Amino acid sequence: MSIARLYQPARTAMQQGKANTSSWVLEFAPTSSRMIEPLMGWTATDETMTQVRLEFNSKEEGLSYAADAGLMVEVIETSYKTSRVKPKSYSENFSAERVLRWTH
Repeated sequence: MSIARLYQPARTAMQQGKANTSSWVLEFAPTSSRMIEPLMGWTATDETMTQVRLEFNSKEEGLSYAADAGLMVEVIETSYKTSRVKPKSYSENFSAERVLRWTH
């Protein structure tokens, strides 16, 4: 029985928004260690399942796929906080109800 990890990918360092963070990713865990290829010195492995990366819209979809495929799943919950964006318009900058944060 293969072991897989199901998690939500974190946003990249170059990203301020929440793009690509709503999907869930299922990746297979390596079952053997990597070896050093003698000619070039690169690391190599004989596993092909570590190259498989499946994306799902929800955690439940990923778990149901893993149950159907007979996989043991380790669910990794996100540790970063998701913030809610308060929609604003440009005209609110000049609103009479706006509280001034600084004075002259």
